[in-house]
Amino acid sequence: MRKILTMRGSAWAVLVLLVLGNIGAWAFSNRPAMPERPWSGTIAGVAFNPYKVGQDPTEGKHPSRQDIAGDLDVVAPYVLSVRTYSALDGLEAIPELAAQRGLLATAGAWISQDLGANEQQINALVRIARRNDNVKRVMVGNEVMYRGDLEVEQLIDYVQRVKRQVDVPVSTAEPPYVWHEHPELAEAVDFITIHLLPYWEKVPIEQAMDQILTEYNRIKTAYPDKHILIGEVGWPSDGPYRGGAEASLVNQATFIRSFLNLAGEQRWDFYIMEAFDQPWKRVLGGPVEANWGIWNADRQLKFPMDGSVWEVPGWPVLCAIATALAFLPIFWFVLRRDDLKPAGQFFYGALIQTVASALVWTWTEAVTAGMGPLSTIVFALLLTAQIILLAVMLIDGLELTEVVWTQNWKRRFEPIRGDSSGYAPKVSIHVPCYNEPAHMVIETLDALARMTYPNFEVLVIDNNTRDEAVWKPLEEHCRKLGANFRFFHLPKWPGYKAGALNFGIAMTAPDAEVIAVIDSDYQVRPDWLSATVPYFRNPKVAFVQSPQDYREWNDHPFHRMINWEYQGFFKIGMIQRNERNAIIQHGTMTLIRTQVLKDVGWWAEWCICEDAELGLRLFEQGYESVYMPDSFGQGLVPDSFAGYKTQRFRWAYGAVQIIKRHWREFLPGGKRLTFGQKYHFVTGWLPWFADAAHMAFVIGGVFWSAGLLLLPRYFELPPTVFLFPTLSVFFFKVICGLWLYEARVQCSLLDKISAAVAGMALTHTVGRAVWQGLFTQGRPFVRTPKCENQPALIQGFLNAKEEVYLMLGLWIAAAAVAWRIGGDNRDAYIWSLMLVVQSLPYIAALVVSCLNVLPKGRDAADDALPAPAGAGGND
Repeated sequence: MRKILTMRGSAWAVLVLLVLGNIGAWAFSNRPAMPERPWSGTIAGVAFNPYKVGQDPTEGKHPSRQDIAGDLDVVAPYVLSVRTYSALDGLEAIPELAAQRGLLATAGAWISQDLGANEQQINALVRIARRNDNVKRVMVGNEVMYRGDLEVEQLIDYVQRVKRQVDVPVSTAEPPYVWHEHPELAEAVDFITIHLLPYWEKVPIEQAMDQILTEYNRIKTAYPDKHILIGEVGWPSDGPYRGGAEASLVNQATFIRSFLNLAGEQRWDFYIMEAFDQPWKRVLGGPVEANWGIWNADRQLKFPMDGSVWEVPGWPVLCAIATALAFLPIFWFVLRRDDLKPAGQFFYGALIQTVASALVWTWTEAVTAGMGPLSTIVFALLLTAQIILLAVMLIDGLELTEVVWTQNWKRRFEPIRGDSSGYAPKVSIHVPCYNEPAHMVIETLDALARMTYPNFEVLVIDNNTRDEAVWKPLEEHCRKLGANFRFFHLPKWPGYKAGALNFGIAMTAPDAEVIAVIDSDYQVRPDWLSATVPYFRNPKVAFVQSPQDYREWNDHPFHRMINWEYQGFFKIGMIQRNERNAIIQHGTMTLIRTQVLKDVGWWAEWCICEDAELGLRLFEQGYESVYMPDSFGQGLVPDSFAGYKTQRFRWAYGAVQIIKRHWREFLPGGKRLTFGQKYHFVTGWLPWFADAAHMAFVIGGVFWSAGLLLLPRYFELPPTVFLFPTLSVFFFKVICGLWLYEARVQCSLLDKISAAVAGMALTHTVGRAVWQGLFTQGRPFVRTPKCENQPALIQGFLNAKEEVYLMLGLWIAAAAVAWRIGGDNRDAYIWSLMLVVQSLPYIAALVVSCLNVLPKGRDAADDALPAPAGAGGND
């Protein structure tokens, strides 16, 4: 409570601005529309389909007599007549029930290619017309010619048969062009029934009335002696964008009001399409087919006939839910993060509110869309994936907020210079090797020999290298360097790198208080130990970590881009993690207190990321770490894209191994890790799980696209509300990454972009590693090759072959959907765009792999910029 009372005035201002800003954003995006022409009269007629949610004539699920009566009670106060489409399946009761409510009826028979069913429909229609005085006319078929179900002669025969048996006018309903093309049909009917649906003609709402007037007058001119009934006229409240025609609630209200006024002036006979939204029609043609009703599927009027119209009538409730959902997290954040500048509090608070609003909007769309079972399952998965993406967005946003707007840092460690305390415990430096180039390791050992620290030993542990020509020179060189350098060759040794390091622990000098580990390609600075070891004076410190850094990356574009990609972790992520004592312990440039390492169980040989796993165990035991962003050693970047992917696969696969072993510690009940440590480990791995979700989405997207093309009855385009957030998160991550690099990593804009491309190129590798890690275990450790020869061009393609196949699959799917479904269907193009965006990581993989095979040359080296002092990397 005291903390709340002492909150800065700026923090309260941030809270107020965020709440007001959210309300303002909802209000602005849901501004009311005022259609020009209100309507206050009675509607001449509505097309009447009494199917409710869960009912579907294609599945034999029809409304009961009671259902029909209830629906007629809904429309009776507003209309004079109803039009039916079928004379069977219980719908034959509609005219009788309508008469009880003072309504007229135009009864219809559904005519199709099924000749036997047609006979049943006609016979039932005749009975209905004879028994119900309120049936003033009948319809033999609806858009039969438009669908191509019968020849015109067959339809005329049905019309004439009905005419001979009833005493009311008989017609059939078709679009205007059918009547123009078949005057013989017009001659056969008693009146002409036309359907005027400008939306299907891609007519903008502003031109809809002109188009209706034109079409009506053309028919009137062609058949001046025939009465004309507009059998269907309307506009959908939801559906894809078709040319200039946009399906929306505001446009529907505008159309209906304008048409009712126009029809009144022209004294037209008409039926509005239609009374109620029909969710079952969604499988026939997507959301547009289900959303023509004046009433929604819950039998509520969708808009008033006068006054303002809101596209989302319940938006104040949604706004209130979104505000309430975000308020406590925002309040907690502003309350706790007084170390941030007000701009940072506002930025992240706004991000939280945006995510909450996006979730409310998406959820509302999902529960109100009236989707089929298959679509419901898929969209539930989409919603889950969207939650993961939005969580990643919040994680990236918090990192950006802390980098840009933190006012004071709590854990900043600088190299120790000129320490006069005399504290210099013995350090045992372990250099594990496996089949490494001898000249490279010799350079590493020579650099160690030049260190200024007075008290250290070096253990070179070569495990499982078969070729004596590789390890023998190392053994000889260690002898030359003196007694402090000891070499061990382990011909058949289990445990991979962790096994070699555990052997090193057993061979460590008894008086060594600290064990240091470096990779075999690292050339350390002379002051590495003297600048870092003094931090062990604090007994709570278990390990001291400095970043991995790289050399010889300026000679090639591939090396350059992955060097800068590595830097993002050490210059940005590790500094943020260090603030909460939650850094990743990585297997080089690290120093660990010897006794603590033994106490927690040595290196884990079951895990291929034994370094990160050890760091987590140390945190679980309550120890502290020290991270200095200064560079004290430089190694070599992977020579090939294959090596780069192998390395990242190992990290991601190892992370899943760690999660499977330690998952209980990340739960709220886990007491051995602090909240900050749980946060950073979980959020550090979550983007990798997002890459796994991306992989699943890509495969699912190709599959879904095939369903859209081959089985359109069961597959529909996802609502745009699911797609825009995904695209937005992608572009947010790009902007966020560039912003973070600008704040922390000293490199050119081209290098920033190249680093982003390099990181994106690993998306498939990481996703595959996560999936394999979830369902397998014990994958062997694979070292990252160094000093390899440049691969051939064909090898560059082969290194990205999986990504290329997926890229082509997405492109083919996107092109096929755009070509077959696109036309003027905006949603189809958005889906295609989504597929293309999902292919960007695969494009990046191909680009990086091809850059890898470019030859090294003088021009490339001359054009490269010099590396800044202290450049960091990742290994």
